[in-house]
Amino acid sequence: MHKLELNSPVGNWDCLQAAVYNGANSAYLGIKFFNARRLAKNFSLEELKDAVFFAHLHGVKVYLTFNTLVRNEEFPIWFKTLEQAYLAGIDAVILQEVFLAPLIKKSFPGLRVHASTQASMMNYHGINQFPELDLAVLARELNQAEIKIIREHTKTELEVFVHGHLCISYSGQCLISSLIGKRSGNRGVCASSCRKSYNKEGYLISAKDLMLANSIDRIYKLGINAVKIEGRMKSSEYVATTTKTYRQQIDAAVRNNFKPI
Repeated sequence: MHKLELNSPVGNWDCLQAAVYNGANSAYLGIKFFNARRLAKNFSLEELKDAVFFAHLHGVKVYLTFNTLVRNEEFPIWFKTLEQAYLAGIDAVILQEVFLAPLIKKSFPGLRVHASTQASMMNYHGINQFPELDLAVLARELNQAEIKIIREHTKTELEVFVHGHLCISYSGQCLISSLIGKRSGNRGVCASSCRKSYNKEGYLISAKDLMLANSIDRIYKLGINAVKIEGRMKSSEYVATTTKTYRQQIDAAVRNNFKPI
């Protein structure tokens, strides 16, 4: 019997409380910079200290989303900001730039490094190229059979998205917003172009939202280490409802009395 961690989205203080009080094992959140959801309210570095203290008081881990592309001239402030977050007590950093994992491990002892879904981890060969990674958030394009093969061939912890908005582009690497709105999703300011109605014909390029609450038992049996709910731009009510529902389903799967909802 293994543990299946529930990782909930946090875009502000109300969402953090909703995640903690409804059974999340961990919460992922961003600060003002280097964050794929810069349009969420997010946290200042001072607020991050309080957020980590509050979460840890309730036994909940905090993962920092540092999951955008980084330009050459930004690396000094990137590392300085990560240093401040590390001193604030974060448990892990989530990266798109996975080549930085060895340097982070060397510079910040004890800090876990997670590969973002935007790192496009789609096979075990790629994951095993980065032994410094503690966890890989698998690409959302993978199906159950593909995930099973990856699980059988890597010792790295694996996390899968189970609920929420699916980006229409490959592993979230979208250029639509950049091209028509000068707002890059890979720099944290996606305009959600795929979620718009076009030519009066409806939502032509918007994927249906994900909902795997009734598949948690299968995910658990695959040996996945963590499941993640999308939604750092969503309300605290959304965070509370989804967290509570997936907490119920995970606990039922572990007890072997799982039932669909």
